[in-house]
Amino acid sequence: MSEDESGEVGDDWAAAMEEQGGGGDSEADWGDAMEEQAAEEGKVQAEAMSFQELEDDGNGLGADDINLDVILDVPVTISMEIGRTQINIRNLLQLNQGSVVELDRLAGEPMDVLVNGTLVAHGEVVVVNDKFGIRLTDVISPAERVKRLA
Repeated sequence: MSEDESGEVGDDWAAAMEEQGGGGDSEADWGDAMEEQAAEEGKVQAEAMSFQELEDDGNGLGADDINLDVILDVPVTISMEIGRTQINIRNLLQLNQGSVVELDRLAGEPMDVLVNGTLVAHGEVVVVNDKFGIRLTDVISPAERVKRLA
């Protein structure tokens, strides 16, 4: 676009703005235009709605609103983590039977109990009827779990 063309476009824009009133209360103009458009199309204007106030028992939920039956049958994955480490791919490919991988935990330190990847408790390994299990030694409070998310 040449200078003359861009100047003409700018002039056309300025002329169009002047024709519409050039300024004034643009929000009022916008509201008037919306009302006019709705009237032309035969649409009903949205009315302001009022909402009923909910009672608050301090935890953000009404006392009668808690119904856990809805979620009791939702499956979740629970896992125990004894530790973690980071190694590069070269060392990973060199692992074979009998290799030892050092973890970031000390012997005797509690394991992490995760539900869907979120830490919910700590515990120690137990053996019951030849199967591994975990005895919970510390359950993370909901407030602490929320704090860890941030």
